[in-house]
Amino acid sequence: MESTDQSPPPPPPSSSSSATPPSKYYHPSPSRPIYSDRFIPCRSSSNFALFNISPPPPPPPSSATRGEDNSSSSAAYTALLRTALFGSDLGFVAPPGTPDKKSSPVTTSPVSRNIFRFKSETRQSLHSLSPFVFDDYSPGVSQSPVKAPRKVSRSPYKVLDAPALQDDFYLNLVDWSAHDVLAVGLGNCVYLWNACSSKVTKLCDLGVDDSVCSVGWAQRGTSLAVGTSKGKVQIWDASRCKRVRTMEGHRLRVGALAWNSSMLSSGSRDKSILQRDPRAQEDFVSKLSGHKSEVCGLKWSYDNRELASGGNDNRLFVWNQHSTQPVLKYCEHTAAVKAIAWSPHIHGLLASGGGTADRCIRFWNTTTNSHLSCMDTGSQVCNLVWSKNVNELVSTHGYSQNQIIVWRYPTMSKIATLTGHTYRVLYLAISPDGQTIVTGAGDETLRFWNVFPSPKSQNTESEIGASSFGRTHIR
Repeated sequence: MESTDQSPPPPPPSSSSSATPPSKYYHPSPSRPIYSDRFIPCRSSSNFALFNISPPPPPPPSSATRGEDNSSSSAAYTALLRTALFGSDLGFVAPPGTPDKKSSPVTTSPVSRNIFRFKSETRQSLHSLSPFVFDDYSPGVSQSPVKAPRKVSRSPYKVLDAPALQDDFYLNLVDWSAHDVLAVGLGNCVYLWNACSSKVTKLCDLGVDDSVCSVGWAQRGTSLAVGTSKGKVQIWDASRCKRVRTMEGHRLRVGALAWNSSMLSSGSRDKSILQRDPRAQEDFVSKLSGHKSEVCGLKWSYDNRELASGGNDNRLFVWNQHSTQPVLKYCEHTAAVKAIAWSPHIHGLLASGGGTADRCIRFWNTTTNSHLSCMDTGSQVCNLVWSKNVNELVSTHGYSQNQIIVWRYPTMSKIATLTGHTYRVLYLAISPDGQTIVTGAGDETLRFWNVFPSPKSQNTESEIGASSFGRTHIR
């Protein structure tokens, strides 16, 4: 191994004639480079214009010499390249070279003491760093490459016939469980469709004098709540197809249900919201009053601290866990508010949609109690749901276009518009993996769409279910 130690420096030479010559002690290696102990930076190519410092004057022109033509061409090319790289308003920049110490003193303008202050001129576009000229470049127009939009299939990968699926804006008859089981209320019955095996199971039959108005899965487990037209709420254990209990308290139909970790909220046409604890003996533990018409939308926030409710009175209310009166009231919608969705990405971000006379999706910050933005969709907003994997959301619509729109938030640019339902798209649920949505309409069909990317591959189009295309019956 070669040693990194260096030879000791030679002793200073003596003034006497008998002094030993230096070569006896020091033998420089011919292969070892000799470095200078000083470094003089070359500042002739520095951009003095950025700091309000005048550059040194150009050297005086010399007489004609051999190779004058080559020098002119080189200077012209240098000037052209300098203009392409740094712009034409940078002033003169001397060619690289060692400054001449014997040159005449340079006359400079007074230098600002605040040399490194921010200047907007220092921010140059990507085109100013290119040696090529862009004729179509115009100020204010970004020329950076635009990311290609994600492709979303315009066709459903599966269609299920759902006979007797009601065309009623105020009901909520479809929900998708964490165990990948879809619950659908058809007439007076509830059916379960297993997304893994495509097996259909009839869970319950309420009889000829009652009908299903809402279904809602618990966040965990296999408990399913069923709201009826008689104002009752039934709790079913779907794994055993057994009814656990029946809870009363409402005088009219129960069209909205929402679970948090341990509580169940039910909204009714009697204008009230009941908070229920299935573990308690009482049918409900508290009653929330505030709406002046039927409650048709209910959603708990992801942290289970806030409950949002929408009603046919065009009102959107926010409640906390202990309030019996709304803590926040939003009255900007001009039609019934059924579509409600909490963002899983931003705490306190709430989206709501209005009915036929409103057609708007509005965004709220419940932490600061502020209205963020509004988007007119052109159609009745029936449902909203956020993607769990990306900052996007999907809305379903009724009069008059019956479309499904995938939006990118917060720009609210449309990623895809899906059509196929011939009636209002009144029902919407999202799969537990966050990639697939199912929509239901009064045309008595359930349609499955791949709209969101997977959490592992957000830039590739999901292919889940693509091989199982077909149309079957849910019962």
